[in-house]
Amino acid sequence: MGVMADTTARALELLEMLQSAQLRTVTELADRLDVDERTVRRDVARLADLGVPVESLRGRYGGYRLAPGQRVLPIMFSAEEVVAVFLGLSREQAASREPGIVEQTALSKIRRAMPSAEAKRIDAVLATMTSTFGPTSDGVDPAVMLSLAEAVNRRCVIDLRYLNGKGLSSRRTIHPYGLAAHSNKWYLVAFDIDRQEERTFRADRIRTARSIPGTFTPSEQLDMRSHLIDLFAEADYRWQVVLHIQATEYHIRPHLPASIARLEKLDSGMERADEGDSLWHRAEIHAESLDWLPPVIAALDCEVVIESPAELRNRLRCAAKRLLHAASDGEDSTRP
Repeated sequence: MGVMADTTARALELLEMLQSAQLRTVTELADRLDVDERTVRRDVARLADLGVPVESLRGRYGGYRLAPGQRVLPIMFSAEEVVAVFLGLSREQAASREPGIVEQTALSKIRRAMPSAEAKRIDAVLATMTSTFGPTSDGVDPAVMLSLAEAVNRRCVIDLRYLNGKGLSSRRTIHPYGLAAHSNKWYLVAFDIDRQEERTFRADRIRTARSIPGTFTPSEQLDMRSHLIDLFAEADYRWQVVLHIQATEYHIRPHLPASIARLEKLDSGMERADEGDSLWHRAEIHAESLDWLPPVIAALDCEVVIESPAELRNRLRCAAKRLLHAASDGEDSTRP
């Protein structure tokens, strides 16, 4: 087994050397691989048998090279590398807003190049990562994601080292429930044993994730996507905004997605009397700031009534004055 592993590792190193130069001499390859020239020729023949397009050039300046225009992907991937590829492909797929056929095909080819046992392991790991619904950002350590995903899959207890938004580090012992992407970030949903409550951790702030003895049984099967939408929609932010919007949910959602606003269709008896049977929705929004809401209300381009808070009405009046001033013909302008 050890000889086979050494042969495979040497073949991969040989392939990498051939890809990094236009030509490699037999002597150079033998020196770099620390083997004799006969072994180099056997390894080259082995690559050729696997379909690698290696050409042999004879003469004083001869040696080996890959056929012009040919590049060969690495034959073996580590689990961490596959997770890194998955994160990159999922980000590109979400950003393109197109069906991920190319991305899935690429990932399938990589999995087929792995040993069967390792491929099964990575399939189980990737299955724990909920499909993204929004482009995901860089900054997530693939090795950390692999540890988290395996712990979710095996229901292992984890010791985390975590940085909060202020950069303060803490240690947490958790039961990891699942991984999901939301609004360009990956999140780990877990139960914090020390605090005895369910918590959500940003994956890019997790510095280490180490499995410790013990397993757990989740209290219920969570839908990670729905859970995160509810979590962000109900977050305890500074402002609770309530709007009445005369439009269909289809019209509202592009401006106020489910993770931002909870929508409730109003009964006919609750609708504004002067609008008859027009369709109205009640939107409840939890927000840390009100600054972004006036342009959203304008972009809705429909009847909107602010139920609360009064501060939003004031901000909307100020925004309306600025828009009216910008739309004026300039006669009343105070510009010099």
